[in-house]
Amino acid sequence: MDQLDELIAAYAALIQKSQYDDASDLPGESRVLMNRLESAIERITMPSSVYRRQLELHKDQETFIKLPEFVGIAEALRDDLKAGWSESVVEQVHADMYSSYLDMAAALLENGFKDPAAVIAGTSLEVHVRELCEKNAVDVEVNGKPKRADTMNTDLKKVGVYGTLQQKQVTAWMDLRNKAAHGNYHEYGHAEVGAFIRGVREFMLKYPA
Repeated sequence: MDQLDELIAAYAALIQKSQYDDASDLPGESRVLMNRLESAIERITMPSSVYRRQLELHKDQETFIKLPEFVGIAEALRDDLKAGWSESVVEQVHADMYSSYLDMAAALLENGFKDPAAVIAGTSLEVHVRELCEKNAVDVEVNGKPKRADTMNTDLKKVGVYGTLQQKQVTAWMDLRNKAAHGNYHEYGHAEVGAFIRGVREFMLKYPA
């Protein structure tokens, strides 16, 4: 939010400096600020967000028209974040990122590579469990060292993020991931990895971090 505030303030200063309300007499500075605004909005939001769609609507306009529109988008985004919507933005970022990894795992599985597919899905699960802990104020370290994934899973059940059945399912998924990571490839099959990937995807949607 600080960066958005800074850019919005920079626009106000530019308008004060300009002879015109649209700063059209300062094309170089206007273009630089416009690019910085666009970059900041894209870093904070996801492609599917209304903020990105608004950017797209104005992409072919002249700088002196586009700049105030971008400032308006930045102001709306900043105000939404201040109103407490930042968590939703972060969850969307995580969801999109993990969806990409799971898509990669599914593609590997489809091409017969069940073992790396299981490792990728398992790593995505472990990172998601850690971020669930951070979201719910559960410690992710003990004595200065990262907690084990199964310990974090137990902790999430203890604080009520999910129940016993979900905890047991996460434990089973982690066990499959460990088998893949340690070369015990004969202890699971293609179908199990497919169910693993689907299950992790549903878990992440049900318990966003």
